[in-house]
Formats: sequence, structure tokens, C-alpha cells
Amino acid sequence: MGRLAYIAVSLLLLMDADIPQVFSWKVQSAREVEFPPGQSLPVLPELSPPRSQQVSGQKADRLQPESRLDLVRYVSGEFARALKALPAGKNPFRIKAGQPVDDQALRQALANNGSAVNPGDTVQVTRLEFRQNEIVFDLNGGRRKTRWRDRIRVEMGGVPTVTSTPANAPPGLQGQGCTLVLDFGRPLPDLTPDELKHFLAGVLDFSKQRSASVQWVETLPPEFQKAIQEKRAVVGMDREMVVAAIGRPQRKVRERDPEGMETEDWIYGEPPGKTIFVRFEGDKVVNVRQYP
Repeated sequence: MGRLAYIAVSLLLLMDADIPQVFSWKVQSAREVEFPPGQSLPVLPELSPPRSQQVSGQKADRLQPESRLDLVRYVSGEFARALKALPAGKNPFRIKAGQPVDDQALRQALANNGSAVNPGDTVQVTRLEFRQNEIVFDLNGGRRKTRWRDRIRVEMGGVPTVTSTPANAPPGLQGQGCTLVLDFGRPLPDLTPDELKHFLAGVLDFSKQRSASVQWVETLPPEFQKAIQEKRAVVGMDREMVVAAIGRPQRKVRERDPEGMETEDWIYGEPPGKTIFVRFEGDKVVNVRQYP
């Protein structure tokens, strides 16, 4: 029996060499794997391309909140030279984006309502309004009622002529208020300020404009001149300086603090996009906040 037992044990040892490891009697020791610091092991494969690949070379189909803020900042408040006469009247003149100005429609509007702005006049974009398919521009304060006799002056020789400049016009501005509508015929695309100005190139020239308002800026303290040049609102500015720097706000909110001081917030942009809050106490800026 001893010999038979020896043979049986020998056979079992020989068979163990051919048995797969999963059936082995031996327990495999776990191997330690080290990862570099800060590296994480992905649970699922990354299916979307990196952000740089998503953005690079691609332009958004719709106007983005940050782009809208840039348009308000760099177009609202800008000066331009009128290349064509622009009509007065309660109905704004419409321009189709990317198409030549409809001269026949312009002549008809001028014949019906007279001119608010003449060729060569210096005008200022005083308000932008964004609608679904169009952008509305107010020039020199937009449409406002004026008396005909306020626009008549007598030149040498006694011949009465019509002037479009009101007696209380801001320095450097010429022409009455009027309104233009830039119609895209589709939801507003993403735009840069230069692209928006290019769409108006048929009626307005924004290049190399110097007016009495620009000269006024040059009389300001250096820190305010620098901020206006860089299109920034800073503490200590008044309302005119803020408009010169970043244009007119999209919204205004007035309230009183617990001490009875009246404050006014000028809001540029729309959350959750880039939004700037400029707070006034009295006539001066006391705080400027930007999110995000």
C-alpha cells in the first residue's frame, strides 16, 4: 500500500502542471500598480473632442451672451459719419444684413418724413436693442418729436433752410434722432463688433471719427482717459464717462440702501454669460463687478 500511495501522489503532482491557473490550488499575490500623481483612471471612454477642438475654427450659429455684451460695449456709444441721408418719422428705416441699401425705399422714406441726418453728419449710436431676427439702432437718442420751426434757420441772403441739428444736441453730434433696423431674416448669428459695423457700412462710417466728444475725453484725468480707451468702467466715473467707455446699459435697477441712499445699477449682459454691474451712488460710480 505504501508503494501505491507514493505512485498516486506522484501522478497528482504531474497533473498539477497541466491544470489552468484558475483551478490552481495556489493563490496569486496581487501586483501593485502606481499611477502618476494627479492622474485619474477613466471609467468610460472620452467620446467628445477636447474643448479646443470643439471651438477652434467654428463659429456659433446663434448670438452668444458674451458676444452680445461686446456689441453693447464696443458699438453702443460709438460715433460715426453718415454716408447717406437718414429719414425721420416714427417708422425706423430697415436695412437687410448683407445686402445693399434699398435706395428707392430710402428716397421714399425721405420724401415722406424728411431727413433726420444728412450726409457727412456726425452721429452717435445711443442704444442697441436685440430682437429675435434683428438689431435696432438708435442714433442721437432715437426717434423723438421735434417742432418744424426748431429746425429752420435763415442763411445769408434771407433764404430759409432746414437744419437737422437741434439746439440742445450733445457736443460733436449733428442731426436729429432716428432709428435703424438691421434685419438678418433669421435668428441673430454670433457677431463681433467689427462685423456688426461692417453690416452698416452702406450708411455709416465708423472709421477715424473725432468729434467734440472725443476732445472732451481728452480733458479728463489720465486714469479715466485710459479706462475709456480700454472700454472699461471704473470707480469715480460719472454717467457720461461710463457711456463713453462701455455704452448704454441693457437694464437699470434703482433701489435705496438701509441708510436711505439711492443707488442705481447699470447692467450689461445676461447671466449666466458675462455680465457687468456698474453701481452709482448719486452721480458717481462706487462699484464695478463682473461675473463670471
